Amino acid sequence: MFKTLMVALASFGLSAAVSAQELVEGQHYTLLATPVATNVDDGQIEVTEAFWYGCPHCYRLQTPVSEWYESLEDDVSIVHMPATMGGDWNIHANAFYAAKSLGIEEELHADFFEAIHEDGRALTDADDIAAFFADYGVSEEEAKQALTAFSVRSDVNKANSRMREMRLMGVPALVVDGRYVITPSTAGSLDNMPHIAGALIERVRSERTE
Repeated sequence: MFKTLMVALASFGLSAAVSAQELVEGQHYTLLATPVATNVDDGQIEVTEAFWYGCPHCYRLQTPVSEWYESLEDDVSIVHMPATMGGDWNIHANAFYAAKSLGIEEELHADFFEAIHEDGRALTDADDIAAFFADYGVSEEEAKQALTAFSVRSDVNKANSRMREMRLMGVPALVVDGRYVITPSTAGSLDNMPHIAGALIERVRSERTE
């Protein structure tokens, strides 16, 4: 009966009220054998969203996950982590951290996705990226300096190391508390990913009060 219930949830989309007790390790999420250190303040629960701007699945996840982020309580911190698998992936990761260093990442994030997937722009050339950044209150020269900054390259390298620690072989993925990894495959769909992550956040809260 329990298995039938889980199949139904996977088929029709998990309820937002699904509980952590209903989730099955290896079926709805994977558990890292070695937890990854989180980078948030004490008392906060970290949710890392691993993505690549060029990934169509990551783009389609943006609507459900963004709506979910708005509903989260104050003890949850969201960390956006661009995946680094070489080539255009690293170029886009570099663009993300350059935008973050310039203070325009939050404003630009959704638009960068849309420019690639709706407008057909590759945004893999430094001049094109700098021109794109110029629409957000920075000069192209400032953008180019940020794109080549040592601190930005360092952030990309850290993301690469963190992705390896999380054993991520693809994107999109949500990682809760440096331990629980949710992918479209384990969740059953993109829309299910936030529901499962939400239930795991409740599990973390429960664990911390025991």
